[in-house]
Amino acid sequence: MRNFDLAPLYRSSIGFDRLINLLESNQNQSNGGYPPYNVELVAENQYRITIAVAGFAQEELEITAHDNLLTVRGAHPEEQQERTYLYQGIAERNFERKFQLAEHVNIRDARLENGLLYIDLERVVPEANKPRRIEIVK
Repeated sequence: MRNFDLAPLYRSSIGFDRLINLLESNQNQSNGGYPPYNVELVAENQYRITIAVAGFAQEELEITAHDNLLTVRGAHPEEQQERTYLYQGIAERNFERKFQLAEHVNIRDARLENGLLYIDLERVVPEANKPRRIEIVK
């Protein structure tokens, strides 16, 4: 994979710091696709993120949202018993998955069912930002 130097963009752009930081953070994500996830459109302004978190208990998962960034972390306790596997096909490593949210996207709820973590999102556009009809006066 290639790495791009985004430093010239900082010199010639004003007010696009957040966009450039987003490009840099996406470029540096190297979690190898673990854990797998789906993003689905449930309704016009409703979305659902589904993350496969097999082997993680509810207490081992942490969901945080800050500045339009949704972060999901899974961490097993440090003191785990040693196991001898003949074959290990289930990854049980710690993870951190980040999702950049658009403006006005709120997290409605999160639930854990059958090894899948569901995070429901909703886009709520304020009335001031909705299109409105302007009457033409004579």
